[in-house]
Amino acid sequence: MQTNDSTVRDMKRITRRSFLKSSMAGGLALGMPAIVRGDSPNNSVRVAIIGLGDTKVAGGVGGRGHQLIPHARAVPGVKIVGLCDVDPSFIAREAQAFKNRGEAVAAWTDLRRVLDDKDIDAVVVATPNHWHALATVWACQAGKDVYVEKPFSYDIWEGKQAVAAARKYNRMVQVGMQNRSSELIASIAEGVRNLGPIRYVHALVYRPRLGIGRVTAPTPVPDTINYDLWCGPARKGPLMRKQLNYEWHWFWDTGNGEMGNNGIHIIDLCRWLMGQEHPAPRALSIGGRFAFEDCGETPNTQIALFDYQPAPLICEIRNVKAPSSPEGIGKYRNLESGMIIDCKGGCFAGDATGGTFFDKQGKEIKAIKPSYFGDAEALVPRHLANFIEAVRSREKDHLSAESLIGYRSVICCHMANTSHLLGHREQAEAIAESIRASSELSDAFERCRGYLRDNDVDVGATPATLGPWLTFDAQRERFTEDFAEKANALARRHYRAPYVMPEIA
Repeated sequence: MQTNDSTVRDMKRITRRSFLKSSMAGGLALGMPAIVRGDSPNNSVRVAIIGLGDTKVAGGVGGRGHQLIPHARAVPGVKIVGLCDVDPSFIAREAQAFKNRGEAVAAWTDLRRVLDDKDIDAVVVATPNHWHALATVWACQAGKDVYVEKPFSYDIWEGKQAVAAARKYNRMVQVGMQNRSSELIASIAEGVRNLGPIRYVHALVYRPRLGIGRVTAPTPVPDTINYDLWCGPARKGPLMRKQLNYEWHWFWDTGNGEMGNNGIHIIDLCRWLMGQEHPAPRALSIGGRFAFEDCGETPNTQIALFDYQPAPLICEIRNVKAPSSPEGIGKYRNLESGMIIDCKGGCFAGDATGGTFFDKQGKEIKAIKPSYFGDAEALVPRHLANFIEAVRSREKDHLSAESLIGYRSVICCHMANTSHLLGHREQAEAIAESIRASSELSDAFERCRGYLRDNDVDVGATPATLGPWLTFDAQRERFTEDFAEKANALARRHYRAPYVMPEIA
């Protein structure tokens, strides 16, 4: 395993410190670090939640801010004192629960008013992607610590500014990549290391979704919402989709597709276990939006090759599943989500909550089953507790997913999407010929063609987009070589006044 010294230190730090400080036997709710135990209400970390979300939107997952509230409340020493959303009805929904408990909570529709409040110690940013980095920078400038949901940034340049803001203003910034708080990672890393050098890694995101339909005229924005504020730094145009919320993921002005939505989780975990501290030196994308025939813009099927050496990382995204083919989403080595780490002496198949080690013949060697500390439901409160620990200690190295980690991982997602945006549609045979030098990429592409056929997609009539190889210089934080000018132009959006990202770095 190509694990460097800093990776080993990170894993040891998390497992040794967090595990010793976390114990059900010690009476801590949800395995929270003991550093926050016994704090009086007068010494609470006062938190505001920015972005509550729609809990009833079709295709959504229930509103991320809404989901995070009970987890944050479960962290000893945390007091939620503020709620913010551009939709007052979402604030009313959450505020009622606080009222029922006899807890006072302030409410704002403009996040800038949250940041003006000197009594707020930290904010949780659970807005759409296009607000993540700007909200983080503004919060740092206002002296607030930040827990910001993934992906860390909408584009590469603003991610760089957000890291710089965390440094300049000495703020604790944790990115919501909860896998980094798993207590099982050290055991998985040790098992992988025992299998010998890594040959390649697959990150799998096979998640069925439905198309979002089309509209022929702009959809009215609810009168109660400040649409200008909702759009923020993004282009403000008519709402050309059926619903405002959640579907923003599938439009380039506001989202980063499934690559930035769920791909980031597995890519980050793979990068960590591979011992790769920096973004990939090169990346290429193959993909498209198939079957849905809707107004969405981002790929619903995508293969990205991150050309790490000596072991490359391939991320496979699949969202299409036809009603006529219940198993059409497919599996790779009996896995739909997670990672395959293929080594000289065998492989690991699983994720941050556990998995199985196999030898070269495919025989099971060992299984790591989900424990309390590795269970997916426990990762979010543990990740929030880790953030609060750092807020108290003022040591950014205590953070499991500090801003620089989130920035470097999301660059990989941006590289893949930029390759896609600069690509051209090609017939499947032409794509197969262009990638035949990589046996693993060729295999992934052929399996993808099979999955599309199984889901009634005519791969001849709807060609995929083959993106170019893009080279990234991690030191200069810029694309170089072929397509550099166009790629760098896509690495920094045009910011709409007054929602302009400050240039810090």
